[in-house]
Amino acid sequence: MAKTYSDLFSTVKDNVRTISLEDLKSRLEKPDAPLLVDVREKDEFRGGHLPGALHVPRGFLEMQVEQKVPDKKQEIVLYCAGGVRSAFAAKTLADLGYENVLSANPGFVRWKDVGYPVETPPELSAAQLDRYSRHLLLPEVGEKGQAKLLGSRVLLLGAGGLGCPAALYLAAAGVGTLGIVDADVVDASNLQRQVLHSTSRVGMPKVDSAEQAIADLNPDVRVVKYQERLTSENIERIFAEGPDGKGWDVVVDGCDNFPTRYLVNDASLFNKTPVVHGSIFRFDGQVTTFMPFDGPCYRCLYPEPPPAHLAPSCAEAGVLGILPGIVGTLQATEAIKLILGQGDLLKGRLLTYDSLGMSFRTLRLRRDPECPGCGENASITEYIDYEGFCAGVG
Repeated sequence: MAKTYSDLFSTVKDNVRTISLEDLKSRLEKPDAPLLVDVREKDEFRGGHLPGALHVPRGFLEMQVEQKVPDKKQEIVLYCAGGVRSAFAAKTLADLGYENVLSANPGFVRWKDVGYPVETPPELSAAQLDRYSRHLLLPEVGEKGQAKLLGSRVLLLGAGGLGCPAALYLAAAGVGTLGIVDADVVDASNLQRQVLHSTSRVGMPKVDSAEQAIADLNPDVRVVKYQERLTSENIERIFAEGPDGKGWDVVVDGCDNFPTRYLVNDASLFNKTPVVHGSIFRFDGQVTTFMPFDGPCYRCLYPEPPPAHLAPSCAEAGVLGILPGIVGTLQATEAIKLILGQGDLLKGRLLTYDSLGMSFRTLRLRRDPECPGCGENASITEYIDYEGFCAGVG
């Protein structure tokens, strides 16, 4: 005899463990709180959800849950609007091998009615929900993380080989404010590697060319232009204050000379602003992230600048055109991870890339307790003559 819906639900209910909302609230206040999984639809979730809940719609549960919740021994509490969908979902998880699953009964409607805590996701427009849909599927990003990106501020030092790919991917990801520092104009020789620019914009200031490309890619992004060379005189205005006195969440360093790199390092320490550093030479590149006073700084890595003849510029030594694309994209990845608070940053690690050997290596970096910039008795407490320092003068 065929079963009715009532028969099926009765069978499921008899075989699924439940938890009352009172007990659930009490459990969530303890250190060993269970993982919450909301199995309602997207629109329901956006209307409000239990704080910290992971969203896995019931219609996608079988497809997504093992990726989003890989530990099958973890205690999980499922909830829906009233307790029906979560009961069926609990049966599904048990069939998939999850060992400790409960269904909240009743569900979210009652939870909200009794005045228990409710979290409302950031409001994204319909266009943003569409544009960033692939981000929203990632539990490490989601709507909350995307809102962080849209509210974030990243300063790019240079719109050249490294700055171009970093700017494109940061803009595409929805970083809300991008500052770009570059005094140069677009030259035909740039186009072999500087992918923000184009033949039609040769002769245009790079910051204007970058703004045009970014606006075409993502109108959500505000571009703040600094058509000037970074110096000791302007770095506080650009680096520390920003366009509206709020500074920057992270700086992506695409500088191509040592005086500016030391200047940026000291500004990072003075203002406690993280810097994602990248550099390239011929076929090789490297990336690291400097977190002020939490790991080594640039001066720990390079206490003294190398002689000029050992560190020629790209204009002198050449560079494989695709190399800055790889390194700049890695820098953008680090910046996004830092904004989202996800993953392991390259703090205290130097990632090197050999394009000819197609190999990556990771080298450990240690903070130098005697470092004049970040050491226990730091001697550099104000900006110095960086050109003279790198030339060995004084």
